[in-house]
Amino acid sequence: MNRGRPVTPVKLARKERQELLSLIARKTATQRDVMRARIALGAHEGLANTTIARELGVSVQTVCLWRKRIAQQGVRGIREGERSGRPPRITHAARLQLIALACEAQEPEGRVTPTLDEIVARALERGVVEQISRSHVQRILQAGDVRPHRAQQGLHSPNPAFREKVNEICKLYRKAPRNAVVLSIDEKTGIQAIERKHPGRDPSPGRLRRREFEYIRHGTQSLIAALDVHTGQVLADCRDRRTQADLLAFMEQVADAYPDKQVHVVWDNLNTHRAQAAWQAFNARHGGRFHFHFTPLHASWVNQIELWFARYTRRVLRHASHRSITHLRAHTAQFVRAHNQAVRPFKWSFRGYPLQAGAS
Repeated sequence: MNRGRPVTPVKLARKERQELLSLIARKTATQRDVMRARIALGAHEGLANTTIARELGVSVQTVCLWRKRIAQQGVRGIREGERSGRPPRITHAARLQLIALACEAQEPEGRVTPTLDEIVARALERGVVEQISRSHVQRILQAGDVRPHRAQQGLHSPNPAFREKVNEICKLYRKAPRNAVVLSIDEKTGIQAIERKHPGRDPSPGRLRRREFEYIRHGTQSLIAALDVHTGQVLADCRDRRTQADLLAFMEQVADAYPDKQVHVVWDNLNTHRAQAAWQAFNARHGGRFHFHFTPLHASWVNQIELWFARYTRRVLRHASHRSITHLRAHTAQFVRAHNQAVRPFKWSFRGYPLQAGAS
């Protein structure tokens, strides 16, 4: 009786069987690896190729191929070998050189973002490749997540004591000194009282709100505000200008609001904040209760009042129509009252910078 071609015997060690079972149970394993592992286990149990093929839903030829490889190489035989094919025209080293070229400035003293055509010309000129298209360069840059045509705006602070100043302010934000209040103070200038020349259109299903483009300008205001960072209370005053006299008048209101406490003021390096003679005289009139802390240069994000100004812009100014300066001031005062009635401090999560190792 003809029983067909004899099957290739497969004998796996216990450790190899455990490895295959772990592979099958792994959720991240690929389907082809799981299929080959099942072929190996079925062959180890002595099952016929036709039986294994029927259970796994593959061809008998596939089972024969992998059974033979597993018999010769063991568990390593289920892995893919290197496939033949044309070697890549652009080598890995050339790809890295193309990415480096794309990251170079196009002009040392001018434009820094090169175009694809300029990258191609530069690569050919330097002999990185003999020939390449701009679309091929684009695919290489996309694969490397390099976008030389884009730039992100930034602002560097030249202050050598940047970390120390930020840490000092963050320490005040975490906990106020005993019998003291911490106020974040700043001015929002150039607030325009704008009235829309024609009425807009209300939104409806499938249609956005329409806002008239033309407007009537009724003048500007400056808003000076002080935020108690631990309670969230805000003291604010609208003024026609932002001068040293306006700021001194506002600080007198602050002194009246906190008559029996030490006042720690956090503000930026504006010229009116840096007028030492004016503030020394002011502090002398109030018994030296005021302590001034300046944010580092170009670090307005450290000042919490900027968060409140952003909320004010969204709630009062954005898409608004103010008929006059008086109308704008009334809306501003109404917003401040509503804020103080449902007061809640901002959650400041940044705790400062870690100490530098070896710092004196």
